[in-house]
Amino acid sequence: MAEGKQRILVVDDEPQLTRVLRRSLMAKGYDVRVAGDGEFALQTFHDWPPDLVITDLAMPNISGLELCRRLRATSEVPIIVLSVRGEEQTKVQALDAGADDYVTKPFGMDELSARIRAALRRQPATDSRSQMLEVGDFRIDLEAHTITQSGKEIHLTPKEFDLMVHLVRNAGKVLTHRALLGAVWGGDYTEQNEYLRVFIGQLRKKIEPDPSEPRYILTEPWIGYRFNPGE
Repeated sequence: MAEGKQRILVVDDEPQLTRVLRRSLMAKGYDVRVAGDGEFALQTFHDWPPDLVITDLAMPNISGLELCRRLRATSEVPIIVLSVRGEEQTKVQALDAGADDYVTKPFGMDELSARIRAALRRQPATDSRSQMLEVGDFRIDLEAHTITQSGKEIHLTPKEFDLMVHLVRNAGKVLTHRALLGAVWGGDYTEQNEYLRVFIGQLRKKIEPDPSEPRYILTEPWIGYRFNPGE
């Protein structure tokens, strides 16, 4: 009966919340299963591979943080973590452990649904022969090191180009400061947040219609950045 539907595994130890999520997500056409702790979640994941996992961070037995690590060790499945306000450091740890996004409790179903759609969205299209990346308003030629935005070429420095490519490859995903610095500059730079801030500012000046009100490179306060590729 659920054939063809996208599968979502919800992991939380609050029965009232999981009932609401299951009912709401099923009404939106998803096939949903629920796990009350991390251990059962791993078993369910193995027996019933989902297209997306939603997990709370604070759970008995295996924490949401450890669950992210274990899932990411064997799978690229999108993971959305649920957290409460004030858990900024834990959210950063979860994102660094492999989570793709987070939603802060209390949240509305419209917000969660939007995050789910974004997480399930296909990766940027890549032509392996021409080494082209295309997503939203942007087209990147990896071989020629050129970027066009809505058909207009954007001139970037080599490091700005590397940063832009990493953002585009992870469009819609929250990237922590540490993850961005490590991916673009290497492990010696993972604590240099000010360094990253300068380059993000330079990129915004070149691609944003109004750098003071960015629509492409969005700031996730205390966490990092999210790239919104446009339509």
